Amino acid sequence: MTEQQIDGESSARAAATYLAGLGERLRGDGCVVTSTTWGDHHVVIGSRSDRRIQWFGTKVELFVLAAAVPAVDQAVLAEYTGWAMDYTKHLRSGLPGARNAAMILPALVSGSVQRSATDWAAKDARSLGTTLVGRPVTVQTAPAGAGRVTMYRGRVAWGGMFTGHVLEKASLYFP
Repeated sequence: MTEQQIDGESSARAAATYLAGLGERLRGDGCVVTSTTWGDHHVVIGSRSDRRIQWFGTKVELFVLAAAVPAVDQAVLAEYTGWAMDYTKHLRSGLPGARNAAMILPALVSGSVQRSATDWAAKDARSLGTTLVGRPVTVQTAPAGAGRVTMYRGRVAWGGMFTGHVLEKASLYFP
């Protein structure tokens, strides 16, 4: 009984350490960092906007929403991803579709990530309408605060020109 409690506390500390580090990485890359809650869970939010000539003047807004939870399975990740994408609709600036796109990295961090969740995250990106593309992320933490990250790293039909940018930022934020 005591061993499980210690492991649970250790896992929760590792996830909290990872989230704190994520916040610092987001700030270090020039993101605005805020927070909110999802149910009983604290959510770290990082956001930034970029516009490049090779994107034909289109602005992409990148949002990272990350929370530490006791365990991650496919159902929890799907619910969180839906919530994060819906929540992001209210955070974005500009007119949706008017040369503006939003890329979302909804991440759940835990010491216990089930295979069903990693398979679901790695399978594909999720779209909400035509201007919101989410790439769910799972981070399985170890007691040392490191993490094993899973997400879809392929191209998408809508918003494909931003793939390299999103994956570059994901690598920086989720080492």
